[in-house]
Amino acid sequence: MGADREGSARRGPVRAVAYAVCGALLLAGCASMPDSGNLQGVESTPRQDTQVRVFAMPPQQDASSTEIVQGFLEALTSDDPNYDTARQYLTKAASKSWRPQVQATVLANGPSIQTNPRPAGREGTNSITYTLQGSRVATVDAQQAYTPADGSYSRTVHLTRDAKSGQWRIDSLPQGVVMGRSDFQRNYTSVDKYYFASDTSAGETGQPVAVADPVFVRSRVDPTTQLVRSLIKGPTAWLGPVVRSSFPTGTALKKGVSGLTPDDQNQVTVPLNVKASRIGSAKCSEMATQLLFTLRNLTPTVDSVALQSVSGAHMCDVDESQAEATAWRASTKRPDYLYFLDGKHRLVRMAAGGTGTSAFAVPGPFGAGTKPLRSVAVARDERTAAGVTSDARTLYVSSLASDGSLGDAVLTSHGATENDRLTAPSWDARGDLWVADRDPAKPQLYMLEHGVGQPLAVQVPELNGRVEDVRVAADGVRIALVVEKDGKQSLLVGRIERTKSDDQQEVSVLELRSATPGSEEVTAMSWAGDSRLVVVGREQGGVQQTRYVQVDGSTPDGAAPAALTGVLAIAASEDDRVPLVARSQDDGIVRLPSGDQWQKVVKDGSAPVYPG
Repeated sequence: MGADREGSARRGPVRAVAYAVCGALLLAGCASMPDSGNLQGVESTPRQDTQVRVFAMPPQQDASSTEIVQGFLEALTSDDPNYDTARQYLTKAASKSWRPQVQATVLANGPSIQTNPRPAGREGTNSITYTLQGSRVATVDAQQAYTPADGSYSRTVHLTRDAKSGQWRIDSLPQGVVMGRSDFQRNYTSVDKYYFASDTSAGETGQPVAVADPVFVRSRVDPTTQLVRSLIKGPTAWLGPVVRSSFPTGTALKKGVSGLTPDDQNQVTVPLNVKASRIGSAKCSEMATQLLFTLRNLTPTVDSVALQSVSGAHMCDVDESQAEATAWRASTKRPDYLYFLDGKHRLVRMAAGGTGTSAFAVPGPFGAGTKPLRSVAVARDERTAAGVTSDARTLYVSSLASDGSLGDAVLTSHGATENDRLTAPSWDARGDLWVADRDPAKPQLYMLEHGVGQPLAVQVPELNGRVEDVRVAADGVRIALVVEKDGKQSLLVGRIERTKSDDQQEVSVLELRSATPGSEEVTAMSWAGDSRLVVVGREQGGVQQTRYVQVDGSTPDGAAPAALTGVLAIAASEDDRVPLVARSQDDGIVRLPSGDQWQKVVKDGSAPVYPG
């Protein structure tokens, strides 16, 4: 690399410049690189405090080809809104064709850089190719949807030396951006945007049900405006078939709008283009509700959202109470009780979020012990419950009223053993009941519409294994399944699609995807938020752990629950104001108040559940 050596006397390491909010100047440098041979990549920018913004330095005069590649990779991790600095490392033609928003590839570590064998002749003096390599962790697509990934990453970057200036620039590169996991965690944040279930309303209220659609936005590049644009554009491809948006087709932010922030009244005003100018008041309220749910997920201090027409006229506004009256959202519905089975296999309950340890039998046959139970599920309105008998053979549905009767079994399994029979049941917000039969001769996922009538066999065409546990999301359009295959138990999340043919409802679970990539054994799980689950399991060769995961397979920010050994069951509410509850092999029913340690509740108890 003789041409590289010509500028070695003037060459210095490429650095990223970080500007703190207070105005202090920080430098986050990287090691200078050799001119030839294999180059080991490093994380280009260390994790920064959330109030620090990082900007890359442009290419130095007479920088070597290796410094150009390293400088470009550093620029990809900066807080430059339009990657203007990164484009300075490219030729004009390459800058024009490069689309950084197409995809972000996340690697376990920053990409390592290797020099390709140089062809003989003049090509070796004015042109060089590098290979970027690493182990893939995930990708974020153009819709900002996260997808876990594995396997190796290998892409080439070609550089050429400008004949007039003598400067190296990249003239060929892969579309999108690439960075290590720690840079990704600093640069991006996961946020839920909200749509409405297209064919689901909540129980007796008839409200549209809000559905969370997690996406990743760049956390220091006007995230509020990014998120609003993403919401208006529509749901991600995976969720799209089962949700609707109240924004008319073609709606967008008014041209030139950026920097959306709450005012001194904690209201965000969103100016829209002409496509949204003729909507009615009900539709406007739904649009504002989608925006408020979404923005409060990013900035909890937002109190209200106002929509503004292209002319600047006020269209509508909603605050939190109005939004909750417009749509049903699981994470705002605090349960009244925690439920579990006592030592006599009867259904008992205690106040959710309370500090006491006294439990009382529920009204009706489940509390009276008419049938000893193995597992239960309580409907979202806490008026009805479903129970699987202690031998796991039969499923009953009964009212939680003092005059309720047990009635006939609604489903019976013919499996030879308890472990080959019915799973614990689960309810969604529309009042449908879900359960799986593990009978090896006829394994099947079932749904009972409103908890009554003939069980409907649910089609799961991509299922490869046997369902061991079922938890349907409150929204009724997503379902979490623990699936056993060859001794491994994986947590998969699927999309629920409902169709009608000749007045017969058909229900399918489609596009199953892993929520716990890397886990070999998932033993318990529960929904713990609009797009979050709490999972008990272990990775290969590891010990049992309790942790939170997002439905897209990413790991949410924040600490995992306090360690607890021998967890046999876990229960959480979508409302995080109530404590996590578990059944421990050693201590029975235990609970985890926020920011505290596990506390014993009842020694002789099992199958803890919140409504759902």
